[in-house]
Amino acid sequence: MDLEFSGEVWSWRGPAPYHFISVPDDECAVIESTAAMVSYGWGMIPVAVRIGDTDWTTSLWPKDGRYIVPLKDRVRQAEAIELGDTVTVRLSVDV
Repeated sequence: MDLEFSGEVWSWRGPAPYHFISVPDDECAVIESTAAMVSYGWGMIPVAVRIGDTDWTTSLWPKDGRYIVPLKDRVRQAEAIELGDTVTVRLSVDV
């Protein structure tokens, strides 16, 4: 399953700061319909992600009934992404 959406980069400033992009509601509903088949526990969904020219693998995190995409520092640096930027995300979920 391949999805594409745009979202704003936000951060969580816990003990180890992370940057994320929230998956929109419509795409969350599509992902949720296959979650039981692809989740490896705790609701985590393994995905391949592309922003700009940068590809990587990660897992979607469940949060408040939705999913969020963790944005690695190396990706932010490679694509010159700053906090608050809106980026286009391409997700591939192996169903």
